[in-house]
Amino acid sequence: MRRGPGGVGAINRQRLAKEKYASKGTEIADIQLSQMGKQLESFKTSLEDFAGKYKQDIRKNPEFRGHFQQMCARIGVDPLASSKGFWAELLGVGDFYYELGVQIVEICIATRPRNGGLMALGDLHKKILKTSKSRQDVTEDDLARAIKKLHILGSGFQIIPVGKKRLVQSVPGELSMDHAAVLQQAQGNGYTSISVIAKDLGWERDRAIRALDHMVHEEMAWVDDQAPNERLYWFPGLFPET
Repeated sequence: MRRGPGGVGAINRQRLAKEKYASKGTEIADIQLSQMGKQLESFKTSLEDFAGKYKQDIRKNPEFRGHFQQMCARIGVDPLASSKGFWAELLGVGDFYYELGVQIVEICIATRPRNGGLMALGDLHKKILKTSKSRQDVTEDDLARAIKKLHILGSGFQIIPVGKKRLVQSVPGELSMDHAAVLQQAQGNGYTSISVIAKDLGWERDRAIRALDHMVHEEMAWVDDQAPNERLYWFPGLFPET
């Protein structure tokens, strides 16, 4: 059955209508994006005014500083993005985190022969507070932010969550899921063994040996052959600071 001229006209009208709807939809989307952009700029301006008014609290009050950082993160503002930018000049946070990063590097390098480049964030915090040039309002959250900046620079510094602890890794190289699982299993006593890993994690012995051998090679673990039953693997980075 052939379609008459009226049918062709109806198809053309439908096509034109769809094109108009699509064009209108794009126009509406552009307007909404423009409005959102203006709102975001307005909010950033308000945030700058707030920062200027309360800059002393941001610099000196660690809890206030943490809330301010969270507020910035929600709208995509990074106060540490540039040491010469508006935020650094206004708040002085660029210098604060730069100096904190230098202290972190110094402590991690000094302790690396003992802990193999792994240190609990809480222990690093205690050492930072003991240094004569440290500000006493530094928090673990401040350390985490400084370490994040160090990691972006490709320095090998990063924070690894291990159970209830956060470990600072100060040597290049990514730890696998197996290595993280070994650390979590060993965090209670600071040591573990092949048989304990195989039993607790349900691994084949070869898998446990591969993970432990790698960590010994990277000097993150020490071998103890004086134990009565089997070889133990100690992790100095999990030892509590005394």
